[in-house]
Amino acid sequence: MRGNILLTAALATLATIAASAQTVNVKATVPFSFIVGRSRLSAGEYSLKTMSNGQVLALSNLDAKITELVLSNSCESLTTSKTKLVFHRYGDRYFLSQIWTEGNNRGHEIAISQREKETARNSSMQQVVLVAEKH
Repeated sequence: MRGNILLTAALATLATIAASAQTVNVKATVPFSFIVGRSRLSAGEYSLKTMSNGQVLALSNLDAKITELVLSNSCESLTTSKTKLVFHRYGDRYFLSQIWTEGNNRGHEIAISQREKETARNSSMQQVVLVAEKH
């Protein structure tokens, strides 16, 4: 019984540490319209923040005062990264793919949508990286 309580406490501590390591509070100017999930967002100044358990990201267009919520998965890199947004580009269509914060080798990855899969069938993908500002 005591062992179960200690194990539960240790797992709760690890979950808290993992969640805090995944916190995102980023601002970026995106010079092109882009797609995230099922939504097409216009170019502009964006704020990106984690919500609740760290898997939900709030993307707020500061110019249009519109916020979209999107689910993300954690991803990992062998090296720490600068604060940046990574997009997949197919012709003139951009899809938000990843969000990274400086000093952290863990980031957020947006699942590839059905729309992106369909677009990828007809075009080759280029990766576009935008430097962002950590807040």
